[in-house]
Amino acid sequence: MGDAMQEAIEQEIKKHKILIYGKGTKSAPQCGFTMETMRFFDKYGYPYEVINVLQDQAKRDALAKMTNWPTLPKVFINGTFYGDTDILDPMEKNGEIEPLLKNAFTADPSSVKEEGKA
Repeated sequence: MGDAMQEAIEQEIKKHKILIYGKGTKSAPQCGFTMETMRFFDKYGYPYEVINVLQDQAKRDALAKMTNWPTLPKVFINGTFYGDTDILDPMEKNGEIEPLLKNAFTADPSSVKEEGKA
């Protein structure tokens, strides 16, 4: 079953340019850290998805094993694991986030946010 879970997670990661595995949903976060991570990405205006793993211990365990990161939320950008805001905040201060996000969304032109359209 572990392989099926890992495969399902990998498919979710491929499906979303920015993916947050957290506690709760976009409309009803159930953890301050998940909410903080959502606010972090809200600043940039790119679409992201939140997958609630609060009640899914098997998925949480699989994610912890895959990432070697025990806590939630877990953030993936363009298929790469970036931890949470403990990692993202310093990256933002160093000017690394905007180019990373821009690159993630320009790699697939259909997913670029629309700028300057009337």
